[in-house]
Amino acid sequence: MADVQHGNNNHVPVLFSFSAFSRPSSVPLGSGYEVLIQKFLSIYGYQIDIHRKFVIQLFSDEWGQYIDLPKGFVISEKCKLRLVPLQIDITTLGNLSPSTTVFFCCDMQERFRPAIKYFGDIISVGQRLLQGARILGIPVIVSEQYPKGLGSTVQEMDLTGAKLVIPKTKFSMVLPEVEAALAEIPGLRSVVLFGVETHVCIQQTAVDLIGRGLEVHIVADATSSRSMMDRMFALERLARTGIIITTSEAVLLQLVADKDHPKFKEVQNIIKASAPESGLLSKV
Repeated sequence: MADVQHGNNNHVPVLFSFSAFSRPSSVPLGSGYEVLIQKFLSIYGYQIDIHRKFVIQLFSDEWGQYIDLPKGFVISEKCKLRLVPLQIDITTLGNLSPSTTVFFCCDMQERFRPAIKYFGDIISVGQRLLQGARILGIPVIVSEQYPKGLGSTVQEMDLTGAKLVIPKTKFSMVLPEVEAALAEIPGLRSVVLFGVETHVCIQQTAVDLIGRGLEVHIVADATSSRSMMDRMFALERLARTGIIITTSEAVLLQLVADKDHPKFKEVQNIIKASAPESGLLSKV
């Protein structure tokens, strides 16, 4: 009971249940999916297999049972939540298919060039991904953070055929226009996400996407920050929430899946030269 905070109007009491266990605690008013997942992890720690998929459920007084957390849910009053593992065949987890995948290219803009570590390398890898998307017919959504002040996407990135190029001031790419574009893609399951900065726009976009039930693949060799420490801890945090941290070559080869795929030779030409082995491998 010591973890429950009393007398703080900014916190709301919540009963967190997992497996056979239940523990009362509290979270800040307005907390959403990501905060709740982190709270479950902080309470139950190694009892939770982070390699599995989970759903958070809310106890409904109206129905007298737990229901899946409603879209956009935030904590507004005392409630009961439970974390339920999904019965998913582990062999299907993380699979990518061109017909159910979209690429997100986040804020690869000119003004970031001198500030972002190894920016030239992630431009090079981003180019590969955009080329692969065109070959495989995968939709691409591109964001530009306050382009009036920060400039457009760098010229090296060929945005030919992009489904949407959208300016934004919000850090997350998940804007109403983007959600509308996603709704036009039948059977969408996976988002391949790359760009800058890892600990800000990439992280917030990824969290919003998994909150909408989409599987997120962050391309580690195509995302960076001004600080390698910020980048490292962001990727570690995101991995703990079930987001897949991967590489450009792994993504492209997973999308073709078979050397007999009609586009394999074209994709092979993209990756024939290895991606840059940059300081992104460093942890500090």
